[in-house]
Amino acid sequence: MLTGTGCVGNRLGPVSRHIHVIGIGAGDPDYVTVQAIEALNDTQVFFAMDKGQAKSDLVAVRREICARFIREPGYRFVELPDPKRSTEAGYQEAVSDWHAARARLWAAAIRTELGRDGVGAFLAWGDPSLYDSTLRILDAVAAEIDIDYDVIPGITAVQALTARHRIPLNDVGEPVLITTGRQLRTRGLSGSASRSVVVMLDGECSFLACPEDTRIWWGAYLGTDEELLVAGTIGEVGTRIVELRAEARAQHGWIMDTYLLRSH
Repeated sequence: MLTGTGCVGNRLGPVSRHIHVIGIGAGDPDYVTVQAIEALNDTQVFFAMDKGQAKSDLVAVRREICARFIREPGYRFVELPDPKRSTEAGYQEAVSDWHAARARLWAAAIRTELGRDGVGAFLAWGDPSLYDSTLRILDAVAAEIDIDYDVIPGITAVQALTARHRIPLNDVGEPVLITTGRQLRTRGLSGSASRSVVVMLDGECSFLACPEDTRIWWGAYLGTDEELLVAGTIGEVGTRIVELRAEARAQHGWIMDTYLLRSH
């Protein structure tokens, strides 16, 4: 753990508050690593984003993980209302403003809820390095208050997806591209130098624009009791995935899914 004198962002000097950023895996509590368990037991205050009733399951899983692995209760949960992201501004501007609003909220909460020598934590779904904003936001927080933080890696949705489908991520000696639905719609598979493309953050079922003989391995709610898995070609299973996704989102109020594409 990084303590004492730290360097966060461009700040140098003594740091009092310490933050763990803990990757908790893709949904199954068994994905939580021994290193993560030790960090959980070192934490006094857990900060979590409250994204409304529809996504309350995500906070509940975090609480379940803490209850299961923390040996001596006494920790606290602080739920913070997630700022609304603009639907009118351009994508990059909206995300930048959203992150800035989160940073202000987090800085105020850490200053108020965590003692000068306290240890807090943010529990990141999957791994904090992969399509997660926690680290970027904490860099902005560090410009406002003295904190230091470390990062505990977690099992990603990509790892869970390939494990559940029992497939390798890459072809022999070939690269893999990890991208978003937005980028897939813009560039298509033909714009990638890789035959294997992992797509995350896709609410538009962008795979439908791919050739019908493209193979897809799709998974939603990976590692949970609600897990959904489908594999085949776009022509065979594309419509089924769209229907399953819509039904699941309507039932739960939210969905997290990812998929691997491999061109013919």
